[in-house]
Amino acid sequence: MSFTTCLVVMLGGALGTLLRYLVSLAALPISGNLPWGTIVINIAGSFLIGLFGTLTLASGRYPASETWRLFVMIGICGGFTTFSSFSLQTLDLMRSGATGRALLNVALSVVLCVAAVALGHATASRLNGGASAVAQVEIEEEA
Repeated sequence: MSFTTCLVVMLGGALGTLLRYLVSLAALPISGNLPWGTIVINIAGSFLIGLFGTLTLASGRYPASETWRLFVMIGICGGFTTFSSFSLQTLDLMRSGATGRALLNVALSVVLCVAAVALGHATASRLNGGASAVAQVEIEEEA
């Protein structure tokens, strides 16, 4: 780990956080019954990490340096996706007596995010000629 790597991840995280804020603001008008901004953010982030992680493997169609992969996968995706917000919003729904909506939020978020990462991976794998990996090093799986 170098200072440069830490700086790259931090800058990616700042960008991801800004994007998260902007998407959340844009989704406010439709987020009356469910936190749609968070759901959309988590789906988009899941797709992005699956797509980018697979496309930019050393053996992929668009190989990227480890620095770029960390910038996107740990930095941007880590700052953009909102599992902590998802957890808080789900708890708030449960505490307000909206157990059904809380369960719907969990089901939609988990199923659609896993589907999105699988779709991103499948798309990139096809472009890569069948690559099966997403992560190259262990830290990428921690994004």
